[in-house]
Amino acid sequence: MSGDPLLVERRGAVALLTFNRPDKLNALTSALRRAFIAALSDLADDDEVRAVVLTGAGRAFSSGLDLGEIAASGASVEDNVGAENMVDAIAAFPKPLIGAINGIAVTGGFEIALALDILLVAEEASFIDSHVRVGITPGWGLSQRLARAVGLSRANELSLSARPLAAHEAVAWGLANHVYPAGELVPAALALADQIAAHAPGGVEAMKALIRSGFEATLEAGLRMEDAAARAANLDVAPDAVAAGFNRARAQQGEGGSRE
Repeated sequence: MSGDPLLVERRGAVALLTFNRPDKLNALTSALRRAFIAALSDLADDDEVRAVVLTGAGRAFSSGLDLGEIAASGASVEDNVGAENMVDAIAAFPKPLIGAINGIAVTGGFEIALALDILLVAEEASFIDSHVRVGITPGWGLSQRLARAVGLSRANELSLSARPLAAHEAVAWGLANHVYPAGELVPAALALADQIAAHAPGGVEAMKALIRSGFEATLEAGLRMEDAAARAANLDVAPDAVAAGFNRARAQQGEGGSRE
């Protein structure tokens, strides 16, 4: 396997990104963080790519920041968290990002997973927030995103105890969508990405942005966002184009209708 810290493979309309430091549990060095941010920037500008899958090589998704590199650098953890901020890059990425969580996702790796749009997990996967073990505070959003994903009490349990959250429990708690045997995980994630990529890219990106922004607001504010977006997006859509779209959707679902 290539010695690059991040592997980038384009498979038609889908890109597969793989953290590639399996001997170090895919710990996030500065080089890996820079490569990831650059890859997302390139993929955002690539009109041929409509969805992205992120996974890890070996038995880990990511064990978080490379503490050995931080110790050797003389810089603080805070400075390292602020530099090459992968979660900010994920938040700015307009296309769907699916996490194929193949193994442990610890601390910074957990924070990256929480920032993705959809999570699929291998049976061996687990999530661990170990910040309290070393007496540091999250800098990539874990203290806020985890509670929104699983609820306040469960987030307190995970973050205050630093216990692992196993794959099936992560699905039961609503953190992840589905569990797969290890060999089926990435193919399942790629198949889902292909399904998403088959739709109009503008519509997919607009829907992703609307869901995310509405989730972070109150229901009333979110409904106003949806109404404004619908009015703006639908002004130039001809009635016959809408009808054709509904016909295609019914045909794809086996309900009859035209496939024009």
